[in-house]
Amino acid sequence: MLVLLPPSEGKATPGRGTPVDLESLSLPGLTPARAAVLDELVTLCSGDPDKARDVLKLSEGQRDEVVRNAGLRSAGTRTAGALYTGVLYDALDLASLDAAAKRRAARSVLVFSGLWGAVRLNDRIPSYRCSMGVTLPGLGALGAYWRPAMAEVLPEVTGGGLVLDLRSSAYAAAWKPRGEVAGRTATVRVLHAQVVDGVERRSVVSHFNKATKGRLLRGLLTAGAAPRTPAALVEALRDLGHTVEVATEGGPGRAWALDVVVTEIH
Repeated sequence: MLVLLPPSEGKATPGRGTPVDLESLSLPGLTPARAAVLDELVTLCSGDPDKARDVLKLSEGQRDEVVRNAGLRSAGTRTAGALYTGVLYDALDLASLDAAAKRRAARSVLVFSGLWGAVRLNDRIPSYRCSMGVTLPGLGALGAYWRPAMAEVLPEVTGGGLVLDLRSSAYAAAWKPRGEVAGRTATVRVLHAQVVDGVERRSVVSHFNKATKGRLLRGLLTAGAAPRTPAALVEALRDLGHTVEVATEGGPGRAWALDVVVTEIH
């Protein structure tokens, strides 16, 4: 099973590890593209801070993020698993997993990133601010920029098993599984079901969606579940107590779409 995650805007404080070494990161086929984005981001943030804030879509109160980006080459690093601290990662709570579950996570999870393309949880990277929705002056929209490199590298990384795609739409833009890989890919949508005047109504709640995806993945890792197909994933999630419906059954060139239906938000 290969699990695709978005990053988080929330990140831990800068680490004390040695500066990032692009050659040491997983998926070495992405190294040239990573170097180009890093160069462009550092150059942008070393110049006019107001222009950098505008490009990165940051507020006046986030000026420190520009300064941090300017020093990325010499900044301390953390593992990606320790760096990301947003809602999904809080629910996943990697630090509290047992040793076997941590090993499963290290083998199976890829975190997508506007700066790094995609990294594994044990890759050491500095704290940064650069979402996939950014358009860098010299490279263009990052979602489009990353597509050729991702299309070259990721199909081989998927192996022959399940691809569980938990990314948000901005990060899904960087790579869309195609062909036979699509047929063994499953996306997940979380729906909140409420009964109003005797009628069930369902809605998507962004914050809760992220938390639920983190808990779903934690459950799979803790249980040692290793579904090899989207159909097997449905059964594995149901075994963990989740209400799962198949919204779209996949096939050649078409991913499966699963709905996880919940009645309580927490």
